[in-house]
Amino acid sequence: MSRVAVVGAGTMGNGIAHVFAVHGWETTLLDVSPGALETAMRTIAGNLERQVKKGTLTAAQKDAALGRLRTGSKLDGAGQADLVVEAAGERPETKFAIFRELDAAAPAAAILATNTSSIPITSIAAQTKRPAQVIGMHFMNPVPVMQLVEIIRGLETSDETTHRTVEIAQALGKTPVEVHDAPGFVSNRVLMPMINEAVYCVMEGVATPEAVDTVMKLGMNHPVGPLALADLIGLDVCLAILEVLQRDLGDDKYRPCPLLRKMVAAGRLGRKSGRGFHDYRG
Repeated sequence: MSRVAVVGAGTMGNGIAHVFAVHGWETTLLDVSPGALETAMRTIAGNLERQVKKGTLTAAQKDAALGRLRTGSKLDGAGQADLVVEAAGERPETKFAIFRELDAAAPAAAILATNTSSIPITSIAAQTKRPAQVIGMHFMNPVPVMQLVEIIRGLETSDETTHRTVEIAQALGKTPVEVHDAPGFVSNRVLMPMINEAVYCVMEGVATPEAVDTVMKLGMNHPVGPLALADLIGLDVCLAILEVLQRDLGDDKYRPCPLLRKMVAAGRLGRKSGRGFHDYRG
């Protein structure tokens, strides 16, 4: 396998494309928005340059990686791919529509992976005629830096697909961890209630965002506080994941904090909008 198509040129998609291109894969980055593709290519070039300055890549390796990258605006750009990794928005209907199209566009032998952080793999796989070849490949943000890839088997995912996907993650220099299909998997089922509780602490006046983050960093040895992490992930993404957890697990302990809903409604989404629980405009 050496050809990958990455669907979605946002933060996760450009990071996934970056990592595959660096590790020798012919990489096609697909997005309906030409502006998103331009931004993604600038981001990838900047991140590769940063790696050169740090000494983790040579200038020749950077140039080779950029030479392996292509962009496109239609899903038929996955027509030559051995592997497709979908990294579009965290909305079930968006992913379902993409997978129906990918099933028709991608070669019959291709693995169709999704970077979803909460939506059940089984329900995504059911949109296709190849559920045995559909799997979760959940990268962490920022993708070029973070080691973990959650590998999530749907009900129908074959052993062969799982084994191959684990091998690919290892070849990318990542540490794959296999988990079974359940809303939020392990990462977000554990993380999001903590973030949500941190938001409740702010809403109820227990402490400021700075105080909450400092307690978790200095008291619990977290490298970054839960509210700063929420800002990095995107408050809209956190809200979407909590809604999936509440609906699919049927437990109100996952009910999104009203302050989180209010922040998202106001467009205060975190780093990407310049303001979330912390201010990034400076």
